[in-house]
Amino acid sequence: MTFLDIVMVGIGGFLGAMIRYVMAKKMNHSAGIPVGTLAVNGIGALLIGLVFGLELSRGWTLLLASGLAGALTTFSTLNKELIELWRNGEKKNAVGYLVLTYGGGLILAALGYVIV
Repeated sequence: MTFLDIVMVGIGGFLGAMIRYVMAKKMNHSAGIPVGTLAVNGIGALLIGLVFGLELSRGWTLLLASGLAGALTTFSTLNKELIELWRNGEKKNAVGYLVLTYGGGLILAALGYVIV
């Protein structure tokens, strides 16, 4: 790992984290499925599929997959939101959110890979 590798991951990570924050603030509401988090996880999965399907250079892969998609997607927030939905009695939304996130994520990653 070189200094440039670290810089590429850092730049992508900064951008991904900022995009995730803005989308969650604008799209997540107090009740129901957190659409913002669902969207960033889906976009991140699609992006990872595209990056690996394109077989980009190491620098671009670090920037886009490890940095941007890695910070854009969020496993910890997903789990927090699933617990909150469940505790608030929104069990159907919790299960739907879980299925949409993982099932949709796998489909989107595969779609991104196949597209290119």
